[in-house]
Amino acid sequence: MLIKTSSDIPSSEITDEKTYLSRRSFMKGVAVAAVSSSAAGSLIGCTSSASAAVTPSRKAWEKLTAPLFQNIKAGSFNTSEEQTPYEDILRYNNFYEFGTDKTDPSKYAEQLDIQPWSIKVDGDCGKPGNYQLEDIIKESQLEERVYRLRCVEAWSMVIPWVGIPMANILKKFEPNSHAKYVAFETLVRPEQMPGQRSLFSSIEWPYREGLRIDEAMHPLTLAAVGLYGKILPNQNGAPIRLVTPWKYGFKSIKSIVGIKFMREEPYTTWSALAPNEYGFYANVNPNVDHPRWSQKTERRLPGGLFGPKRIDTLMFNGYADEVASLYAGFDLRKNY
Repeated sequence: MLIKTSSDIPSSEITDEKTYLSRRSFMKGVAVAAVSSSAAGSLIGCTSSASAAVTPSRKAWEKLTAPLFQNIKAGSFNTSEEQTPYEDILRYNNFYEFGTDKTDPSKYAEQLDIQPWSIKVDGDCGKPGNYQLEDIIKESQLEERVYRLRCVEAWSMVIPWVGIPMANILKKFEPNSHAKYVAFETLVRPEQMPGQRSLFSSIEWPYREGLRIDEAMHPLTLAAVGLYGKILPNQNGAPIRLVTPWKYGFKSIKSIVGIKFMREEPYTTWSALAPNEYGFYANVNPNVDHPRWSQKTERRLPGGLFGPKRIDTLMFNGYADEVASLYAGFDLRKNY
């Protein structure tokens, strides 16, 4: 169940990160259900460390954001469920810019330069332009929010994100009355993102996602810049990514470099590639199966000693009380 807490102590301060890293080893030998080639990935044990590399660009970003990360408050939206260990969050990712295997991001993402980082803002707003990320987030109050993450492939995690309400960022650009949607774009940098160089990729880069503006402005929607009290690892979408916890994970676009306010529903990568499988709304719904697998249950990672931990999937990923009103009158099978 979703729990709103008034605690002033972020969970990353309650439990030392080293405790999380030592108490569980990374999953090995767990079989993963077959998935589509466009959303494929297998759970593979890694023997090398998946920790975020401290490259010059990360050091520069850490220096710029240090004051913000020294003042993280506990957010008002949290779940009491057991959090996924930091090391597992680093090692198991979908980030196709680095490759289609779940371990590719942890292998290759450290080469990505995240400083300097700019975001282009345009469309129906009063303040379009190219902005340095530090100028967008400076003077912001970082919050830690412990959210469920539910992948369309039917696996899930519980992650203590650190970020800023997305509404606080979008309001800076003064969207006008014509702005009904917000479109987002991921970085294109094939020299540092080997998945973008692949001859076998079916994705037309850049990766694109979008939300209705009321979804983007919803209090649950987070612009994440960290997790477990630290700056966001490259493989998890550094330096800034979207987190919409009631939607399947592919909606939470990573490494954002473009924000556009639009009048019409924007192009989105997965709904363009396979519209019968990945709809624009992508709300977590256990009653609407993927065409090739059930969505009634999920594998909560990491798995146990004797196999995967299978749990029931909740409507809107457990956030129905907060977001169901956004879709009043919708046919949730049609608007999937």
